[in-house]
Amino acid sequence: MLMRYIETKSKCYPLYLGEEGLAALRSVYQQLQPTPSAVLVISDSSIAPLYMKQVTEALTSADVHTYVIPSGEKEKSFENYYAIQTYALEKGMDRRSVIIALGGGVIGDLAGFVAATFMRGIRFIQMPTTLLAHDSAVGGKVGINHPIGKNMIGAFYQPEAVIYHIPFLYTLPQEEWRSGYAEVIKHGVIGDAHLYDWLQKEILSLEDLRGEKLQYALQQAIAVKAKVVAADETESSVRAYLNFGHTLGHAIEAELGYGRLTHGDAVAMGMRFALLLSERIYDVDLASVAFAKWLFGYGYPKLPMELNIERLLLRMKQDKKAQSGEIRMVLLRGIADVCVEEVQDKVVLDALAQFIQTENL
Repeated sequence: MLMRYIETKSKCYPLYLGEEGLAALRSVYQQLQPTPSAVLVISDSSIAPLYMKQVTEALTSADVHTYVIPSGEKEKSFENYYAIQTYALEKGMDRRSVIIALGGGVIGDLAGFVAATFMRGIRFIQMPTTLLAHDSAVGGKVGINHPIGKNMIGAFYQPEAVIYHIPFLYTLPQEEWRSGYAEVIKHGVIGDAHLYDWLQKEILSLEDLRGEKLQYALQQAIAVKAKVVAADETESSVRAYLNFGHTLGHAIEAELGYGRLTHGDAVAMGMRFALLLSERIYDVDLASVAFAKWLFGYGYPKLPMELNIERLLLRMKQDKKAQSGEIRMVLLRGIADVCVEEVQDKVVLDALAQFIQTENL
């Protein structure tokens, strides 16, 4: 079992990664002070039937409640947030209670936001069950979606611990492996050239993400995330780098309707666009064509033809990094050489037109 600390300005907390995560959960829970008065495990309809019992049984001395929402990105909503708050109040939970987020990024974000705001903030533990959540579970970003934009309502609120029980991943469907792997690739591109090269050489298909290779990929990707979060907890500077591929990715998700594409598939599209735009702006060769071919080899889909570039532009202008209506993109001068650049609308539109054409040759 690997254990490392995630250090931020507001809190330092452990991350456990390995085959014995349930034992780590039991240990973390028993060491919490003050002793929790109750626990609320929040999960979704895909994960709860598989793993809820194992988690609640690991908390044998606790007063345990559970809440299950439907599965899907669209469920990261105000309605579910409010319903969980009501449930917690009805069960008599108080400021000494603890929330456990058992699920992927949707559950981690939603449950974390409930914890951040219930009675002005109670403790919570992240128990990610997807590859994708290696990114979202670390660093304390919690929140919900709004129809106008993704993750627009939320907070920075750090957990007590992140516990990655690797066996939880083995029942993931193929599309969820692909979705999570997009964020692993992102971490290599923005912060670890060695990891980027290693992925290209060692992960020839998604089936290679098992055993020691899976744990190594997660360990290195999390290390990139942890380093950035330690330097900038509240996204006032370099934490924006973690949004590489997300400006267009989030716009695509919102434009198509949450849940039609997985988050990782949308981010993969956003990364391909960001590389192409970087080449145009900085006059550098980032092998964007080879990068796209590499991603397509894993089964990442191409950009849907029905998307309108003017509507995508408007969505991108609603991105959290935008300032005074101007799009700010995370771009690359080279692998692991990142910057945030204000890009004029015409430049974005021209690049989007080229991107759509390139994607569908």
